[in-house]
Amino acid sequence: MPGPTNDQTLPLRDGRNLGFAVYGDPDGTPEFFLHGFPGSRLGARIADKAAARLGIRVIALDRPGFGLSDFKPGRTIADWPDDLVEAADILGADRFAVIGLSAGSPYAAACAFSIPHRLTSVAIVSGMSPLNTPGATVGMRRASRVFFALAPRLSWITRLAMWWIGRQARHDAGRLLDKISARLPLTDKAVLARPEVRQTYRDDIAEAFRQGGRGPAWDLSLLARPWGFRLEDIKMEVHIWHGEADTIVSPFMGRHLACAIPNSRARFYPGEGHTLALDRMEEIQTALFPYSR
Repeated sequence: MPGPTNDQTLPLRDGRNLGFAVYGDPDGTPEFFLHGFPGSRLGARIADKAAARLGIRVIALDRPGFGLSDFKPGRTIADWPDDLVEAADILGADRFAVIGLSAGSPYAAACAFSIPHRLTSVAIVSGMSPLNTPGATVGMRRASRVFFALAPRLSWITRLAMWWIGRQARHDAGRLLDKISARLPLTDKAVLARPEVRQTYRDDIAEAFRQGGRGPAWDLSLLARPWGFRLEDIKMEVHIWHGEADTIVSPFMGRHLACAIPNSRARFYPGEGHTLALDRMEEIQTALFPYSR
């Protein structure tokens, strides 16, 4: 549950506060965890045990408008590295790794593009590719494809949907999680049925909508627009993990990331779904920090 190390804020130069949590080894090698959608800093709890064993300090940030982070009008995916660098400077992290989980992947890619001099390694797990890529939504449910097609043009639909989902999340996050789980393949249902995992995801979804639906609605609309940089222009190495049975973010997206990023190292797993990070977190962390204890 939220406590002294995962319920904190950082004051930024522009007057906003950025919510953050720390997991793993508090004195370990720094790594920033970029949450999915809907999500928050609390989702990084899934990395806690592996990071503690490997001597890694996992710093999880709420994106603007999520959890404890103040909303930032007009923000873009491409300007996220500015917030992350300011947070890193405050926390004394000169160089650090970045993990982008699911909808956190555009933000991890933005960091790989904009601030490679600050990064030791980058991972994209169950990650999205730009939605304007031909075939990007192949494998998604029809409702999701229609929603992403309309989101950039009809922002009121996104705001209304996020208001309604946020209302459910704050009222009964467990019931909302059950609705989400019901549409997933058996491999993901089995993972989400574990008591510890279920509690983490319940807390994460509820915290995502702490401030209502405005932040999530803006975040979702950004996913449906061009990201502001080209994957092909990323120079540093990027590690990619994706499950072949993922129905939330299709394997096509993972393959597009692997093809578009010049220096990528991709791993695809038959029979595994969107939650593959839960059982592969130590593998992921070890790949990012091969010399960790």
